[in-house]
Amino acid sequence: MIALISQFSLALATVLALFGAVAGFAAVRGVYSHAPAVPLLNSIQRNVLLVSGLVGIAFFGLVCSFVISDFSVRNVAENSNLALPVFYKVAASWGSHEGSFLLWVLMFAGWTQAVAWAKFEVSACFKVRVLATLQLVLVGFLLYLLIASNPFEYLYPTPVDGRDLNPLLQDIGMIIHPPLLYMGYVGFAVTFAFAVAGLLEGRFDMTWARWSRPWTNVAWAFLTMGIALGSWWAYRELGWGGWWFWDPVENASLMPWLAGTALIHSLAVSEKRGALKSWTLLLALTTFALSLLGTFLVRSGVLTSVHAFATDPERGVFILALLFIVVGASYILYALKTGEVGQGGNFKATGRESLLLSNNVLMSAALVAVMLGTLYPLVVEVIGGRKMSVGQPYFEAMFAPILLPAVLLMALGPDSRWRETSLAQYIKPGAVALAVAALVLLGAALFNGYFSLLWAVGVVCAVFMAVATLAHAAVATRKAGASIPESGLLYRIRRLSLSYWGMVLAHLGVAVFVVGVSWVKTFETETDAVLKPGEISEIGPWRVTFIGVDSVQRQNHVAALGVFELTRGDGTVIHLLEPEKRRYQSSEQIMTEAAIHSDWFSDVYIGLGDAVQSSSNSGAWGVRLYYKPLINLIWWGCALMALGGLLTVFDRRYRPRKNAVAA
Repeated sequence: MIALISQFSLALATVLALFGAVAGFAAVRGVYSHAPAVPLLNSIQRNVLLVSGLVGIAFFGLVCSFVISDFSVRNVAENSNLALPVFYKVAASWGSHEGSFLLWVLMFAGWTQAVAWAKFEVSACFKVRVLATLQLVLVGFLLYLLIASNPFEYLYPTPVDGRDLNPLLQDIGMIIHPPLLYMGYVGFAVTFAFAVAGLLEGRFDMTWARWSRPWTNVAWAFLTMGIALGSWWAYRELGWGGWWFWDPVENASLMPWLAGTALIHSLAVSEKRGALKSWTLLLALTTFALSLLGTFLVRSGVLTSVHAFATDPERGVFILALLFIVVGASYILYALKTGEVGQGGNFKATGRESLLLSNNVLMSAALVAVMLGTLYPLVVEVIGGRKMSVGQPYFEAMFAPILLPAVLLMALGPDSRWRETSLAQYIKPGAVALAVAALVLLGAALFNGYFSLLWAVGVVCAVFMAVATLAHAAVATRKAGASIPESGLLYRIRRLSLSYWGMVLAHLGVAVFVVGVSWVKTFETETDAVLKPGEISEIGPWRVTFIGVDSVQRQNHVAALGVFELTRGDGTVIHLLEPEKRRYQSSEQIMTEAAIHSDWFSDVYIGLGDAVQSSSNSGAWGVRLYYKPLINLIWWGCALMALGGLLTVFDRRYRPRKNAVAA
């Protein structure tokens, strides 16, 4: 009964969303410039509310089916079992291909709902076009669920027990990672809808850029958190000791992130100076197109990955068709209407506009490099019939030289002025930041007793950016209270906009991230050992003593639990680490659960291998040890970037005037 009600809810939501899209596009032409569009907008808002509610009912029905272990639903039978903890049963509702896409649709409906009821100063007709665009795209996703990926498909005969949730997904990181990632993916649909609405009206002004910026920043922040959490999950769960593998599915989320980063900076130019209009519109369309491309790559079966959800080509064809329709139609509209929009104001080569445009170019170049490395093997396989792969050396050789100059441009950006900036304004703050960076590099090289070019460039760029950003923030804070000399520090900080402080946090996050990546790539160490109980192995500045292995029975798996004593060089016991080798009872899969000790400066990472079957090594186990200095700066950097993106949303200029009325 739950499944039947849920399927009916999805079907009714599809009909209502289609009605709202068609009615919005058709009716707005009749009311535009003739009569107020507010009544039409009110009707569309109520329709969006109904659609969101129906999708919510369907998703709640799927969660209930998992919690009560309704194995008459194929999705539940294939991704859960009676022994699975309830917490993971709830998470299993989006652990499958079908469930994850229903979560995607739920979040899309939620974003549409937020746009429908949010108050921002655009005309009612413009808002109707935005909502109609969002509902039309939602129809495509709902049809995909009903036709090609039904999460409520019946299974007969009903099994007594289910298979199990993929053990890789039975982790807190993977539970939170998909919702955050989808929030980012789907959030860019709002900027896409703004762009389509602007093209339909044949105009793009500062108001458009101003009110699309908070939606874009929130989507970018969620995507940043989703990517970072996915990287953290892979680092902890896969047992490889790495945090980014240039996996094609990882790249599928990185591509819209790069485009979204370029879009954020381009929107700033369009809002402040009315420039780069056509380029900003193109980025808005492309960012969401790349989100759909990522969906196709993950769910089409064309990629093999621990992150991929599906191997059904028919589903891939449906998503590919949806991708071509949505993206193709929007690009055709762009080609027809971009001439009416125009490019906007002029600016000098030394102005802030030029720096932001250069940043856009570098981000776009990085995007092309990642896209080429991800899609080229697929093209070769389709055309030539042979498999090939593009690995980590290609991406690192292409990515770092492109993005490190972008870091320097971000450092100079706050010191620049709109339209034109004298070179003298760059010299003083740039020279101070460069001097500090050089001193830090020298101190770090002497401390570590090692020097490499890539590490040096990374550290200099990161410190240069951090110092330049903090110096500008200090100057801006001092000037903010210049008219009131006795004003306190808190007052001066509050005088500056939240958008400014969001920019500061995001740029500092990039600097922290770059330091972490540079350090761990240069100084990480790895050791493979075969240890008997009581034997010691050294890794970095740490000593690891193997105590032994115990067998532990848990609710849905049996674990070989290794116990290791982590000590300093002086013998002081710091921590007990307990890596595991798990055997899941339902699927008989063997999984490695690494043990990690983290402090402010480093990680000690232990992966338990297999027992050594040898008379001379009785009780010995294979062990892999990693020492990863400053790797935690990677996660802290991403957190600062995401926090900066979210902080900008609360800027007072994004609060509509109380008496503003849409016409």
